[in-house]
Amino acid sequence: MSVRRLLCAALLLGSATAHAQVADTGTYLQRMDTDGDGKVSVEEYVAWMMYAFDRMDRNGDGVLSSDELPGGKGKPITREQQRQTIVERFHKQDANKDGFLSAKELSAPPR
Repeated sequence: MSVRRLLCAALLLGSATAHAQVADTGTYLQRMDTDGDGKVSVEEYVAWMMYAFDRMDRNGDGVLSSDELPGGKGKPITREQQRQTIVERFHKQDANKDGFLSAKELSAPPR
């Protein structure tokens, strides 16, 4: 498994657990949907997902160095690189291309 995939998996796990236990997709959507409009914008998605990166960045320099990455090795990744990866993932999950994620799109397997 590539370092990027390991990091994405760790970030997803970290984000989900760090933001409290979420029992179902509807609850997950409600937690991410900070403006309460019933859908998740790219900005809301990025804010939610970047939480794990920020927790892993122990020295706060905006870069996950090898020792901060899962497994303690791999190529460093910047906060901006991770943000771009998350934005790309958002657009892949946005099946109907309306610029938002619905509960159905959030619960769908990664594309």
